[in-house]
Amino acid sequence: MQAAPHHTAGPTGLIFPALLGFVLGTAGQLQQATLWPWQVYGCFMLLALVLFALAATKYVAINSRTILAALLALAFALVAFSVVGLRASAYAEQALDAGLEGRDVAVSGVIAAMPQRSETGLRFRLDVESAQQQGQTVRLPPRLYLAWYADRFAGGDADLGDELQRQPAALQAGERWQFTVRLKAPHGASNPFGYDFELWLWEQGLQATGYVRAGPKDPAPQRLAQTHRHPVELARQLVHEQIVGQVEDRKYAGLIAALVVGDQNAIDRADWDVFRATGVAHLMSISGLHVTMFAWLAALLVGWLWRRSGRLCLWLPAPSAALVGGVLLAAAYALFSGWGVPSQRTVLMLATVGLLRLSGKRWPWPHVWLLTCAVVVAVDPWALLQAGFWLSFVAVGILFASDSGADYEERTGARGRLVSMFREQAVITLALTPLTLLLFGQVSVVGLVANALAIPWVTLVVTPLAMAGVAVAPLWDVAAWAIAALTWYLQMLAALSFATITVAQAPLWAGVAGVIGGAVLVMQLPWSLRLLGLPLMLPVLLWQAPRPPEGQFELLAADIGQGNAVLVRTAHHALLYDAGPRFSRESDAGHRVLVPLLRALDVRLDTLLLSHRDSDHTGGALALLAMQPQATVLSSIEDTHELQAVHPVTRCAAGQRWRWDGVDFEVLHPQATDYGTVRKSNAMSCTLRLSNGVQSALLVGDIEQAQEARLVSEGGNLKSDVLLVPHHGSRFSSSAAFLDAVQPRTALVQAGYRNRFGHPAESVLVRYQERHIQVIDSPHCGAATWQSALPQELRCQRSDGLRYWQHRLP
Repeated sequence: MQAAPHHTAGPTGLIFPALLGFVLGTAGQLQQATLWPWQVYGCFMLLALVLFALAATKYVAINSRTILAALLALAFALVAFSVVGLRASAYAEQALDAGLEGRDVAVSGVIAAMPQRSETGLRFRLDVESAQQQGQTVRLPPRLYLAWYADRFAGGDADLGDELQRQPAALQAGERWQFTVRLKAPHGASNPFGYDFELWLWEQGLQATGYVRAGPKDPAPQRLAQTHRHPVELARQLVHEQIVGQVEDRKYAGLIAALVVGDQNAIDRADWDVFRATGVAHLMSISGLHVTMFAWLAALLVGWLWRRSGRLCLWLPAPSAALVGGVLLAAAYALFSGWGVPSQRTVLMLATVGLLRLSGKRWPWPHVWLLTCAVVVAVDPWALLQAGFWLSFVAVGILFASDSGADYEERTGARGRLVSMFREQAVITLALTPLTLLLFGQVSVVGLVANALAIPWVTLVVTPLAMAGVAVAPLWDVAAWAIAALTWYLQMLAALSFATITVAQAPLWAGVAGVIGGAVLVMQLPWSLRLLGLPLMLPVLLWQAPRPPEGQFELLAADIGQGNAVLVRTAHHALLYDAGPRFSRESDAGHRVLVPLLRALDVRLDTLLLSHRDSDHTGGALALLAMQPQATVLSSIEDTHELQAVHPVTRCAAGQRWRWDGVDFEVLHPQATDYGTVRKSNAMSCTLRLSNGVQSALLVGDIEQAQEARLVSEGGNLKSDVLLVPHHGSRFSSSAAFLDAVQPRTALVQAGYRNRFGHPAESVLVRYQERHIQVIDSPHCGAATWQSALPQELRCQRSDGLRYWQHRLP
């Protein structure tokens, strides 16, 4: 009677190390800075087969279970490492030929997904069928990510000139079109704690980005035919258009579209801020919770219908039919809602657990949890680098470990179920706090209260109404009223001064310790053991970001594309020089890059210095001031500028000086008499020099050669170790006399990759090279960090965090 349990426990006991090895092998491959030749991965695969053969020998199986488990773990790790490496190598072979960047290419292809419309135009994905450059057939990546800009708006990175563009057409998924496009390799900003846009493109299968050439002198884009490809995407698009036509309020229409067809871009930025502050952002897009709830409801319906037929029940038991039907219908829902990564992950998890249950397996929960994790990783290895992956899997693991549903069956009443729901939410909130702080540097204090109402309201009221609106359109109006009521509640919570806690983002070891501490704290253990989790949580809660010592300073030139944004930190103070560009009504460098960066470093700005009024220097100011209203604003902007109505602005003028923590700051330009007489905005750029008496830096904005000559003629001390290159390297700046006066060792160029202005100009680079000045530009370096305490060193974010999917410039 005892032999059978021992026999079944044996293989099950070896499953865990095998699965763990598979996941760890995948994670190891994702740390590679460069891909190896495919032969190396092939050798690893052969080594894995040798280890499998060794593990199968009777000597190992009988004499040492520990060695057997170790061999299996290592073999599966090598298999995963090799398979992911080979997949990545094959995918990388399809990359865009560098010789085609910036050149006009005639492309014919099919619109592969629902286009995204904004004030700047359209963004869409195109499955390439054929491509020609100057009459010659060329090879392009299979799928492109393209923009069709409206008018002249191109976000600062497209060479559209001054000619009006043909307005974007009403593209539909499945249509075949012919365009003239200009392409470039996938390239995104690279900043500390920043979003990896290049990883997103890699995971989406998009190996080139670009824009449609639609000027008067370009061949007109042509619609060739409507194909039968991508019917689901076409259906999503038609439903999206119906929602927008039915619901008058754009904000609520966007939220309904996000819940029905997965269009998260339709949600306003201000609403996202409220959802994040209240911890309900996971409810406002197609998340694992929505798919799981849909699967549960679908299973109930299928089971009820199945039981109506005795013949069907004889063929397949109703519980099994309900399980299969629930998973299949959930997969269909996920597919219709855009088949996003969270939806894919949830469907794979449901399918894995469902197959285990249908097979009659009764594995321990750690094995089930790790199996679902391994299945998701096998399908999408790069999911391991997504915050949502860790939040969802850690949450499920915590619920398993804490046995929060152990007594659920005993609580059959509404009160019991309500208590269970609140307990589960409280357990998840407490346990995930360290992980949330590690990933985002911010956690919602009101999240438990917000989710207590939002989860049942969105899942049981809003989402069913939104989905039913596909059949009965007026229900979308009812859904909009339900969303309005919820939004009022969430805005009230978000307005509380203590709604969120923000801390500096801790290193990985502190985050791991915090997650373990949170898990220990909620597990079914004696309280004497649970309390041991508290000290493990302290490092991530109390972490302080390193700051320069007294008498030293640090420059961090953020990677924000075409614009300026340099963070200056001393021991106890911080200044931000310029706020980067504005990309669109809903997107700017402040919201996208600078606010997350300041939050992650736990920086409280003392001064925001905006050099002049141009939008590539002031575009992110509003987002920054909304986050840090205490900052003093120093600028040369005119009295009628929109910022003047939001925050008091002090004019910058030569002669202004202050001292922070042993570091002197001095404004060198413009003169007070220039206001009202100088009309050109570049000529009014506030120029700042900072020095600790040994090292110094000069930040000059967009001054040109006339202002450079004036600074030199005034005879002030311009010599500096670091120079922010004037006007991003424009050919009208960086004169020889100015460079001879400054004598920098390092020059920083903040410019967009393949920007339409051609910055930095070749003639300018020659002048720097002649003087042996090291030029560091953001497309090659990403965010650049220089410290006065280590003046010979400069750290580049692209080098520090390099991975094989990231773009490398020659």
